[in-house]
Amino acid sequence: MAESVYKIIELVGTSEVSWEDAAKKAVETAGKTLRDLRIAEITKLDMKIENGKVMAYRARVNVSFKYQGE
Repeated sequence: MAESVYKIIELVGTSEVSWEDAAKKAVETAGKTLRDLRIAEITKLDMKIENGKVMAYRARVNVSFKYQGE
């Protein structure tokens, strides 16, 4: 088995619909510019509140991808 190295970055996705949608948007947006995405881990969920109402859902996501050396 070949050895591999992975890099982990933190993303924050937002959605007016749900936490799941927020996380999905973060991963899909990152996938447009990063190659070989492997794992996404939800590390924190929160909400934006205005006047006592939920305005947006936010998901903090750690995403790993295969490190490509120089």
